[in-house]
Amino acid sequence: MLDAPASYAVMSTASLPAARGIRVRTITAGIAIERLAELGIVERALGVLGRARSRFEAEGYEVQATRVTMPPLIAALEASERRAALAQIAKIDGLVSTAGTACSIGPVLTADRDDADLANWSADLVQATNGTSFSVVVASPSGGVYARGAAVAAEVMHAVAKAVPEGKGSFRFAAAANIPAGTPFFPVGWHDGPSSLAIGLETADLVRDVFSSTSSADGARVRLTERMTVELREVERIASAIAEEEHLVYGGIDPSPAPLGARSIGAALEALSGVPFGDAGTLRACAVVTEVLKNLPVKQCGYSGLMLPVLEDAVLAQRAIEGRYGLRDLLLFSSVCGTGLDVIPIPGDTSIETLTNIILDVAAQSVKLRKPLSARLYLIPGKKAGEHVHVDDPLLSDSVVFRAT
Repeated sequence: MLDAPASYAVMSTASLPAARGIRVRTITAGIAIERLAELGIVERALGVLGRARSRFEAEGYEVQATRVTMPPLIAALEASERRAALAQIAKIDGLVSTAGTACSIGPVLTADRDDADLANWSADLVQATNGTSFSVVVASPSGGVYARGAAVAAEVMHAVAKAVPEGKGSFRFAAAANIPAGTPFFPVGWHDGPSSLAIGLETADLVRDVFSSTSSADGARVRLTERMTVELREVERIASAIAEEEHLVYGGIDPSPAPLGARSIGAALEALSGVPFGDAGTLRACAVVTEVLKNLPVKQCGYSGLMLPVLEDAVLAQRAIEGRYGLRDLLLFSSVCGTGLDVIPIPGDTSIETLTNIILDVAAQSVKLRKPLSARLYLIPGKKAGEHVHVDDPLLSDSVVFRAT
């Protein structure tokens, strides 16, 4: 799942089964804000999110996080104006953090150009805020692959990893390739147009339950489609009603089956393939899931793909320790289903050149396949490939540092 530390702080760690068959990972409000000083608009969005959370909880859902996304206002500023805007971003961050919510200011660079100051500015942003997320565009439907944008994204990735202890700034930034407005998951979420409401889900347990009770791919497709259709239509009923009552555009549901810890998409894929994640058969299992997701009869938004966040999934983290797959395998899996490269621990001294090349590979795949992908790499300070990884966060699993080359 694509998330940021501030999201973790307000997410439930309960291990009891959800009252419903799925969990709501995020209720995300996109706000039509034209100036960062318009705090009243942010406050109204926070009120909407509070009421939306209460509505879903009253309907029996566990709601793990609420979020606010903004238009890419920063991307339109000159370097000096961008630096002056840091104080206002910090005010917004404080406002949403106090409300137990997280914020994404969207892409801070949307053109394929050099930006010598952005890496330093990004490090300052991470230090000045509690959990604000942001991104850099590295591919778009009209512009294709952004080679210079990828280089800037790599510089930012390197800088934010050093901005706060344990490299945790890495959680709050990603290189974004063809990410549409209205995406509810972080750190790539951003907004465009009238204010809106979108939902991101956690359904890894549901997928595992379905796959554990069938022995064929065809049967798995049919049963998963049936189960997810029932569950998502109910979520859509509630979300669309909230949007209408709050005079918002209903943006839809990102059905990506986000995992968390023992609620593992890795375990779900293994239940279907019959082999450990990473072994032959994994790609086919991934393809089955994404085929179902793409054909669900609800309004969809965001990635609508299979999330494989290494540190957020206990089984994926363990299979990495066992050496069953690597970074290139994850990129291969993204060719049939994925959302890109997410929460992958790599050596802290990985060069900007290597980071750029990884980002370019993701961007090229996104353009070729015409699908939204992103790269969020977690640079682990002082660690080399093959070494043990432990992050001081109860929602993350121990794993191993991946080779970045």
